[in-house]
Amino acid sequence: MATNDTGTLLMENARIVFRNFAGKEGMYNREGDRNFCVILDRDTAEKMAVDGWNIKTLKPRPDDEDQEPTPYVQVSVGFKGRPPSIVMITSKGRTPLSEHECEILDWVDLRNVDLIIRPYNWSVNGKTGIKAYLKSIYVTILEDELELKYADVPEAIPGSIPKAIGSGDGDVIDVEFWEEGQKPKELGSNTPPWDED
Repeated sequence: MATNDTGTLLMENARIVFRNFAGKEGMYNREGDRNFCVILDRDTAEKMAVDGWNIKTLKPRPDDEDQEPTPYVQVSVGFKGRPPSIVMITSKGRTPLSEHECEILDWVDLRNVDLIIRPYNWSVNGKTGIKAYLKSIYVTILEDELELKYADVPEAIPGSIPKAIGSGDGDVIDVEFWEEGQKPKELGSNTPPWDED
């Protein structure tokens, strides 16, 4: 972890858990609150706690008596005012994600996460503290063998559905696309009618 003059924290190769980039309502989350948690090492957690960051701990599992509590900090992903920079990295390159696209990060397998969090100093009823907000994050996706194999195959036009048209040659199938909801053209005599059972 590294800090700079603005008080932001750079965390490379971070381990993030409890991902909720979609902002879905849950037992511990209000609808629309986008966030995730970053696991911290003990030294980092102690330094951040002294500075006023809201550090929490995960209790050890009941079946692991030797495990110590794991410190973490919750990071809010806010798009009001100063939106964060969210970038997904794959074998095809990097893709900036918008507010409406970033929820994909709730489901992907992660290879590496580098992020910067910025502090927000709050004061309520005489109490003060620092809340963590996401400034930027670069998420490298762990792609499986098939994703890598077909990475260079172009995607079909969004909203289009392929249809096969018989050409009379048993070894060849012509493919056309039409927009969803569009009525297909008349087909050749070698192709059965659409309403055939």
